[in-house]
Amino acid sequence: MARPICFWLQYFAFLMFIGPFVSYALPRPPRPPQSHQDPSYLKFVSNATEFPSEDYYDYIIVGGGTAGCPLAATLSHSYKVLVLERGGVPHGETNLMSQEGFLATLMEADTYDSPAQPFTSEDGVQNARGRVLGGSSAINAGFYSRADDDFYKKSGVNWDIRVVNQSYEWVERAIVFRPELKNWQSAVRDGLLEAGVDPYIGFSLDHSVGTKIGGSTFDSTGKRYSAADLLNYARPFNIKVAVYANVERILLASSSPYMGSRLSAIGVVYRDHTGMYHHAIVREHGEVILSAGAIGSPQLLLLSGIGPRPYLSSWGIPVAHHLPFVGQFLFDNPRSGVSIVAPIPLEHSLIQVVGITESGAYIEAASNVIPFVSPARSIFIRTPSSPLYLTVATLMEKIIGPLSSGSLRLASTDVRVNPIVRFNYFSNPVDLQRCVNGTRKIGDILRSRSMEDFKVRNWFGGHDFRFVGPALPVDQADNHLMEDFCRRTVSTIWHYHGGCVVGKVVDGDFRVFGIDALRIVDGSTFGVSPGTNPQATLLMLGRYVGLKIIGERTRYR
Repeated sequence: MARPICFWLQYFAFLMFIGPFVSYALPRPPRPPQSHQDPSYLKFVSNATEFPSEDYYDYIIVGGGTAGCPLAATLSHSYKVLVLERGGVPHGETNLMSQEGFLATLMEADTYDSPAQPFTSEDGVQNARGRVLGGSSAINAGFYSRADDDFYKKSGVNWDIRVVNQSYEWVERAIVFRPELKNWQSAVRDGLLEAGVDPYIGFSLDHSVGTKIGGSTFDSTGKRYSAADLLNYARPFNIKVAVYANVERILLASSSPYMGSRLSAIGVVYRDHTGMYHHAIVREHGEVILSAGAIGSPQLLLLSGIGPRPYLSSWGIPVAHHLPFVGQFLFDNPRSGVSIVAPIPLEHSLIQVVGITESGAYIEAASNVIPFVSPARSIFIRTPSSPLYLTVATLMEKIIGPLSSGSLRLASTDVRVNPIVRFNYFSNPVDLQRCVNGTRKIGDILRSRSMEDFKVRNWFGGHDFRFVGPALPVDQADNHLMEDFCRRTVSTIWHYHGGCVVGKVVDGDFRVFGIDALRIVDGSTFGVSPGTNPQATLLMLGRYVGLKIIGERTRYR
């Protein structure tokens, strides 16, 4: 049943492109053709119900997401690997596999089964996390740009930059493409340059101050590629992927019979969708590696008795290891922006151009097609025989960092239930000023010549934008007005991170403090967001750590 226009536009506001009305209607663009060839990784992917009640592996990776898939593919060339993914397979899911299906994927979210799992932070901001093989790389806007130099310096990791670059290139050969700019993205590029976000870098995967075109994980037909496609690199006889597998806890045991000996991860317990339990156990010298993301990894540590002793005791969870900072230092980069409708049709585009400023903000843009359904039947309105689709364009800013941090705590001992999170947006005044800087830059872009074609004629014979949702304050020199705009319009760009930060929960090799054979390899270890968008760095991270682990074991044989 078609939903009314107000529903779509209200939901649009949560996602990226907000608005309660439109001015231009056009037929829906044709869906890009989909390949019918199955990816090779499907040969080693099975439903968790098909797995034995107990089995043994060298590496057990919890989470087949943005970092977990490249990590598994890499390790499989030397060791027997099991990937446990709580969601299903993206291949064959039309909305997941196409750029056009981006909004529908986020709108069709439910509590237990959808590829996008919704949650709302205590700050009141709606958000989503990936629940599908490929993780958030299978539901995101596809932008690909490498980390900034400051990320490597501040991350607490002693990076081997040669291996970092090799790992990026390994990813890029398989799933990264150069996007083709059309009218909206081209106008934003030109507007950024008029607004002083220079120099013009052109197409680049590297992070540099100025205006650039980044990479995309959508190809020229609009087909999505995700971390799941990196499993095609794997050695098939050495890897198994279980989907619809919910890991409930990490199995821990003393590394020796003596009192006070260190604990070691020896495996995990997971349930399939019928409720049957399975045990996956690591072989000698093997490891359990959490790649469940900034929400899932700290949650699983807490449910396994690894975390602050008083907090775990308050839940009646037996304390295996006191680690006070699990779930702390949780960050989300706040986003603010404006949306407009235009007197001309716009292409469907996700993020392709970025303005990297020197004032602590990144500027990005998108345009998206939404369905328009006419009001209730009326004798004065003829219902069209086919639906119409409308385009809304957005300019947005995301701040670097951020410095404001929050925390995560359990809502239930059921791993399927989202934890309670609070990000404390703008609790650090530096973040608020960076938002003001970014929104002022959006104002500069709107005043550029490049934006003239997107204005409409007003009642007084002039031309102006038709804003959808809040417009920027008229007096953008007034800091208080701009700060208020940032607070009122704050939303997410889905770049949350932290909760198991390097130096607090894991060391520089991503090993959990105080527990042997347990690592965390995902965005929960980041204390700062890498560059404009974290996807590239997370994909690199999986490959990088996999190579490092193989190197370590080769040296100590």
